[in-house]
Amino acid sequence: MTVHDALFACLGLISAASAICAVTTRQIVHAALWLTVCLATLSGCYLVLGAELVALVQLLVYVGAVVVLVVVALMLTRAPIGPRTEHSTGPGHRVLAALVGAGTGALIASVLLPTAARAELRPGGTDELARQIFSTWVWPFELLSLLLLAALVGAFAVSGLTATPPGEER
Repeated sequence: MTVHDALFACLGLISAASAICAVTTRQIVHAALWLTVCLATLSGCYLVLGAELVALVQLLVYVGAVVVLVVVALMLTRAPIGPRTEHSTGPGHRVLAALVGAGTGALIASVLLPTAARAELRPGGTDELARQIFSTWVWPFELLSLLLLAALVGAFAVSGLTATPPGEER
């Protein structure tokens, strides 16, 4: 086992543990912070694998923008920070949700793992990725950027509709 393997395993375990903490915590702000840890360590996994561009995009887009958007949305909507009893479910629902999640994960793994084993790795660096993105995949790339822009405008519109002016009660 090399140092890269050990570092990848360590970052992967931290990422998986923080993802579990993000979806199991009852406090929304803690979930956003655990999501930040998960996405940052996932960026570290990409860095260990040698995908520097993907790691940088992961940090900039997901950690730097999506998590900040979630936290700002929480602040603008004045959502309660602590755990709420009316949003809690019983243990039967939790077990059912865990079984459905595990079944979905197993189904996805059964499809993706054989595909990943047959995939051939083509050598290429950032220049090859840029050439493919801006030649072959330029229209899907632009449509994705328009979709993200529409989602951002929609999020700001929704947050503007739910925010109350200072001095007024809901």
